[in-house]
Amino acid sequence: MSEALGVRGLGTDLVEIARFRQALARRARLPDRLFTVGEQEYAYGQHDPVHSLAARFGAKEAVMKALGAGLGAFAFREVEVVRASTGEPSLALHGGAATLAAERGVRAWQLSLTHTDATAMAVVLALG
Repeated sequence: MSEALGVRGLGTDLVEIARFRQALARRARLPDRLFTVGEQEYAYGQHDPVHSLAARFGAKEAVMKALGAGLGAFAFREVEVVRASTGEPSLALHGGAATLAAERGVRAWQLSLTHTDATAMAVVLALG
């Protein structure tokens, strides 16, 4: 039988789509700084990639909050939103983000993403 995991942290983030769209338009290399190749491939395969990118950016910020870490604790690309064959999103942490999570006793994650025309939201539970 598997061991029950308790909540180690909770993070949420809300991203304004219009503001995020403007940031992407002003900084051509921003997607490469924020998102992995896989995240970009998924988003740019959508009708409007900004909604998917904004939700993924929110997930990265929500992970920081769940870990009690501020900006600069790790690179945004070190948190990756991956999709199961069923479409369910989950998180994969790499590098400094993975190290910090391990130090904080996080062994698993739960992720929920949603968006409207105006906003994208991410909710993250860190479990350990």
